[in-house]
Amino acid sequence: MVGAIEIVGTYFAGQNQPDHRVLDAVAFALVAASAVALVFRRQYPSWVLIFANGITLLYLLLGYPKGPIFLTMIIAFFTAVMQGRRLIAWAILAIEFMLFPWLPHFLGNEPAPTSIRIFGLAGWLLVLATVTEIAYIRQQRIMRTREEETRRRASEERLRIARELHDVLGHNISLISVQAGVALHLMDKQPEQARVALSVIKDASKDALRELRSVLDVLRQVNEEPPRAPSAGLASLSDLVSRASEAGLQVHTEISGDLKGLPASVDLAAFRIVQEALTNIMRHSGQTTSSVQVACNEQELTLRIDNEVRREGSLDGVGFGQGILGMQERATALGGVVEAGPRPEGGFRVFARLPLDGDPLATLGTGK
Repeated sequence: MVGAIEIVGTYFAGQNQPDHRVLDAVAFALVAASAVALVFRRQYPSWVLIFANGITLLYLLLGYPKGPIFLTMIIAFFTAVMQGRRLIAWAILAIEFMLFPWLPHFLGNEPAPTSIRIFGLAGWLLVLATVTEIAYIRQQRIMRTREEETRRRASEERLRIARELHDVLGHNISLISVQAGVALHLMDKQPEQARVALSVIKDASKDALRELRSVLDVLRQVNEEPPRAPSAGLASLSDLVSRASEAGLQVHTEISGDLKGLPASVDLAAFRIVQEALTNIMRHSGQTTSSVQVACNEQELTLRIDNEVRREGSLDGVGFGQGILGMQERATALGGVVEAGPRPEGGFRVFARLPLDGDPLATLGTGK
């Protein structure tokens, strides 16, 4: 396109400048060569800028009429600046300003340039340089914004992975720890009960490895396809309660509303919140009684996990590590809220409200 514009424009320029050399095949070859060089301007911006200026200088030295061939120099200058070759671009622009106004005079085609012509050219080059510099600054600002966004997303992804691994491993490891203590305590006096505890440890370790493997498999995926294995959700709540019961925690569940068709992100977050709450109860209260209430309507899903028997000095919020924080982060990501603290009648309560039409992070827990 640039080549066609330059060739046609050069032809008409020659018609209006009869005092210059008549356009011939060499002139059009020089114009075409300068335009073709622009194809490589992004790969070799400095060399294309030098080449374009050299071709233009040769064109003028041969006495051909001035015309659109200068368009190649403008495009090459703009590209060189945008590609970060600012030093050489500014140096060549300065050389152009000092050299090109005097060429017609040196060739005997025109008188010495007037002050008006010099200042006019200086103003035109100043506009070109200003526009190019503004574009460069804007480009750098956009690139910095993109880099910051990339770093932010990477940081959020690391936090998400850390939270997911914490939830996957925390529950089963706590269960293993509790049952290991039970097995050690009953090994001599009640070996059958110790055997049951060891069986629970075996099953919990298998579950931990399976869930860890599923998370790692998702992280290893290089495509954008969702994982084939189903994500954890409230459909697995009964299994979660069964494992807690095997650890000596009596859990009463109450479910109201239809849990089918929940958004995947809400389903996963709800399951992880219940899992973390029960894990904290097992870790800090041992064998006690708890209740899990799940309610769902058209607008939101609510969870309430109560620990009804509170051991002195436990479940006061100390020693929870990243558990409550992780639950709050999951809820916040969905536009929801998690509240955790002592109950007025004793014990500890975790309450979560997750909107179904909030800002679901659809890729939460999918590895994307």
